[in-house]
Amino acid sequence: MKLPIWQPSEERRKNSNMTRFITLVNKRYGLRLACYDELYDWSVTNMSDFWALVWDFAEIKASRGYDSVIGDARRMPYAKWCAGARLNFAENLLRYRDDRTALVFRGETQRTARMSYAELYDTVARLARSLRQIGVRPGDRVAAYMPNMMETIIAMLAAVSTGATWASCATDIGPETASDRLGQIAPKALFTADGYFYKGKRCDSLSNAVGIAKRTPSIERVIVASYTGQKADISHVPRSVHYADFLARENGLEIQFEQLPFDHPLYVMFSSGTTGKPKCMVQGAGGVLINQLKELILHTDLKREDVLFYITTCSWMMWNWMVSSLAVGNTLVLYDGSPNYPDTGAMWKLLQDEKVTVFGCSASYINYLRTEGVQPGKDYDLSSLQEISQTGSPLSPDGFEYVYRQVKKDLWFNSIAGGTDINGCFCAGNPISPVYAGELQGAALGMKVNVYDEAGKAIVDREGELVCEAPAPSMPLYFWNDPDGRKYREAYFEVYPGVWRHGDYVMHHSDTGGFTFCGRSDSVLKPSGVRIGTAEIYNQVEKLDEVVDSLAIGQNWKGDQRIILFVKLVDGHVLTEELRSRIRTTLRENASPRHIPAKIIQVPDIPYTLNMKKVEGAVTNVVHDRPVLNRDALHNPQCLDWYEKLIEEGVLES
Repeated sequence: MKLPIWQPSEERRKNSNMTRFITLVNKRYGLRLACYDELYDWSVTNMSDFWALVWDFAEIKASRGYDSVIGDARRMPYAKWCAGARLNFAENLLRYRDDRTALVFRGETQRTARMSYAELYDTVARLARSLRQIGVRPGDRVAAYMPNMMETIIAMLAAVSTGATWASCATDIGPETASDRLGQIAPKALFTADGYFYKGKRCDSLSNAVGIAKRTPSIERVIVASYTGQKADISHVPRSVHYADFLARENGLEIQFEQLPFDHPLYVMFSSGTTGKPKCMVQGAGGVLINQLKELILHTDLKREDVLFYITTCSWMMWNWMVSSLAVGNTLVLYDGSPNYPDTGAMWKLLQDEKVTVFGCSASYINYLRTEGVQPGKDYDLSSLQEISQTGSPLSPDGFEYVYRQVKKDLWFNSIAGGTDINGCFCAGNPISPVYAGELQGAALGMKVNVYDEAGKAIVDREGELVCEAPAPSMPLYFWNDPDGRKYREAYFEVYPGVWRHGDYVMHHSDTGGFTFCGRSDSVLKPSGVRIGTAEIYNQVEKLDEVVDSLAIGQNWKGDQRIILFVKLVDGHVLTEELRSRIRTTLRENASPRHIPAKIIQVPDIPYTLNMKKVEGAVTNVVHDRPVLNRDALHNPQCLDWYEKLIEEGVLES
């Protein structure tokens, strides 16, 4: 019998938003739901009632309510949500106008800035006035090539208040990669900055912005925010103006929030672009709003008194997700730069100083801390910290245990998983249920999640494909430049017709109700035809003290497939035969003999996407002498040169 690694106290359960929501369900519908599992079952069998109640519970602001919650719950894709409703996304995020702190910015240079909700509203109003004056209207696109700073959020809110559609990229990606994304949607305006800081170095981004503007003739105005200096020379930037000069001078303006249909395009989000030009996923304002508020209020238990901080850039959907928390009225902390600069304690000092209550990070960040032996709970005052939200890639049971051992014993570790595709979660945590090491607590409310085998049969306690059997409000409206919907259907609905296949390989545990994520299903290994999730290997290998990170691929070999394992080691360590032997033994004893790689090779780095997901596919292409498209879509593309040398030097046969 599995034992939980953490149990919520009775006080936490009682005071949670989830418990308040269950009470409301029971009162409104005459039910006696008593736990999360019962609430979940009700939410996916009574979808209209569930989402109607979320609308009320989240106090969504709309100038006109909906005529029906969902037109046809069996139709997927293209289910029609909340027909007749009229609202504005920005109006919902700017419902507070008081002196409580809305935004805190902290950068590598230790520069700190703060902005109240009243100041935020006033600044958005001024910027929205300026955007209207240059002709930004509903349906136009406004883009950003920006660091994670206040001006980025202000620009998004101002743009969508006018009815424009927003898309953003972080400044740490190259101009060609940014143009591959932003250029497809023909934005009217581009927000950028004079530069950014990373690992103590000032990095220029204006030259890249010039490249984007020149490649994108639709851009009529480039608005340049000052960050690394004072009013940089922007004479070489086409059609440019300084942010401070562009901002309307008047104070006390009222924002004219365009009232638009529930499915009015809010965001264009981009696929990773590692296998071709990024797909542009168009997402509706109402769908994103209601789903993200469900996740923030219920699955994150966020309240007005909370201080939320997520390590992210504005290339990652977690930026969009955390910004929606402004609708809750909490304080949102922004950070731009390396999370480990000047040392591994940087983020924990920030948590201590800002009294952060909810901290979000990736599995790779936690694994790095673990291999470095960092002990945040010992070195910093984390008395305010109540919750860690983790996503990005699967985290091993050892990673869970590290958090409870070295960060804080009484802490809700809330592991979540979903994707850019829905700007939200398919599986998530909840504050009233136990946490089991290596497992997400359950499927998210209103998401009819299941696990299928290759034949499309539902399974439990075995690894299979994560699917969603019913529509959800934040699923894409359509893909950009996909008039007949073929790309959209191919992306999600062809493997299991009429059912969303997400591309994650998972296991649903019948005893706990939790989910273990085993890696992307397109990177599943099949030695001798047996399906193996790459995370099964990572979870074991990364237990070893010497191993910082690892990556496993399947290589076509003599009519079969063999596993190649690449390992990144702690500085000062080398891959000896003794370490190879321990890796093999660990996999044999804790996984199976089939998990043992044919070759184990030391590498200086592991490739990741900009969203911090391991890129098995790029290395697989290198090993099979296939081209790697869009290297700039990777966080660290230069490391692929090393993998190519393995082939050239005969270390690894192709």
